[in-house]
Amino acid sequence: MPVPLAPYPTPPAPAMAPSYTPPPANGSTSGQSQLVCSGCRNLLMYPAGASSVCCAVCNAVTAVPPPGTEMAQLVCAGCHTLLMYIRGATSVQCSCCHTVNLALEANQVAHVNCGNCRMLLMYQYGARSVKCAVCNFVTSVGASASTSDAKFNS
Repeated sequence: MPVPLAPYPTPPAPAMAPSYTPPPANGSTSGQSQLVCSGCRNLLMYPAGASSVCCAVCNAVTAVPPPGTEMAQLVCAGCHTLLMYIRGATSVQCSCCHTVNLALEANQVAHVNCGNCRMLLMYQYGARSVKCAVCNFVTSVGASASTSDAKFNS
């Protein structure tokens, strides 16, 4: 008859080991905030109350906005880099390609499907037409949308 083996005991943690608390499984980041590194554009997480964050990748020090400052994000139209900015700004200049991006609030934009390829397009509220970046078709928006679609050639 085989003899059952006892499991190996867990060795005690060394006295000098740094404490590490893994992030919660539900994705919560309680007590932490995020910002984009001013050097390499990586997303950095930092503890509440920090005044600046040093990036582990490029060692750039990025200043933390004052507490209570609401941040927003957009994707640069020139190089597709994720940009973070203080909510309420009207334009944001990309630090990578220097493109000036229009920063619109949710209530300043509208959506329409492209009249040619049906891609969902976002445009500034009040615009008369929007050009599809996929097929270059210009879709008119407003009351006469169905009668004045035209192909944009350039």
